[in-house]
Amino acid sequence: MGEEKSVMVIGIEDNQHSFYALEWTLDHFFTNYNANSPFKLVILHAKPTPASIIGFAAGPGSLEAFSAIESNLKKIAARVGEKAVEICKAKSVNDVVVEIVEGDARHVLCEAVEKLHASVLVVGCHGYGVIKRTVLGSVSDYCAHHAHCSVMIVKKPKTKT
Repeated sequence: MGEEKSVMVIGIEDNQHSFYALEWTLDHFFTNYNANSPFKLVILHAKPTPASIIGFAAGPGSLEAFSAIESNLKKIAARVGEKAVEICKAKSVNDVVVEIVEGDARHVLCEAVEKLHASVLVVGCHGYGVIKRTVLGSVSDYCAHHAHCSVMIVKKPKTKT
């Protein structure tokens, strides 16, 4: 009977930083191992709620706006999941679970770590400065302090222009 693999969760969003983190992680922990990677891979996208986008304002047309935003968020989530699978397949990583979970990314990722008993959480980094990170909040910062596992923050190298 084989040993159970540790779970690695990769949190992704619809941006270049997330997809870079996914590719970097696949290159360093999966592609050179064939099917013998030490990790079971779970890719997780947190789909925001429409209310988090438009707030709770109720007025004329708000139901239509809510429905349109929900439809758009579902399309984005599906596209993010499909792109993640394409990246994995291109790197011959086929044993992967992709999950879309609605909610705030910070909480969704930390809850997934708990539920899956993950040993590693991987997130990308936007590279925001202190002020922007303070105003917008940082998923990677939050997870580094609240996830009950090791957190690896993958930064995309700055390119010289």
